[in-house]
Amino acid sequence: MSCAIFRFFSVALAVVSAQVCIAQALPSTTGETLSGKTIVLADAVRGHEAVLIAGFSREGGNGTGAWMKAIHIDPAFANLPAYSIAMLANAPGFIRGLIKNGMKKGVSTADQDRFIVLTADEQAWKSFFGVTTDNDPYVALIDARGKVLWHGRGSASQLEPQLKAAMH
Repeated sequence: MSCAIFRFFSVALAVVSAQVCIAQALPSTTGETLSGKTIVLADAVRGHEAVLIAGFSREGGNGTGAWMKAIHIDPAFANLPAYSIAMLANAPGFIRGLIKNGMKKGVSTADQDRFIVLTADEQAWKSFFGVTTDNDPYVALIDARGKVLWHGRGSASQLEPQLKAAMH
């Protein structure tokens, strides 16, 4: 009986663990930076570590802005490129331009090349980040080969120390 209970909990734990693991392959989706350049993020980050911060809704996007500010002011991240990702696949096509213009107003010209707007492959990106709710920002630290070294969901004020620890 105890062996059967042990097997049940082992299987249950494996299922739960599989649900929270994020996909390891960075999707090769073509996007556009806020400065208007075409970019494939998987190609742009190949060969060096990077922090990826994604929002899948307006609320999540607001959180990505807070993350980018926190990273910019912290000297520990000075040599680590950070990219902000806005997923607009569910926004109607005729509204996307308005959304991008609104985002562009809130991002400095110097940072617009690292702010990527995506309109396709939403499920692949949600799988990569392990999205469980659209209302939070998602963060991943990847190595030079694209392997995820750390990932989290939530505010910079709560998770930034964990991200820093993963860098060392």
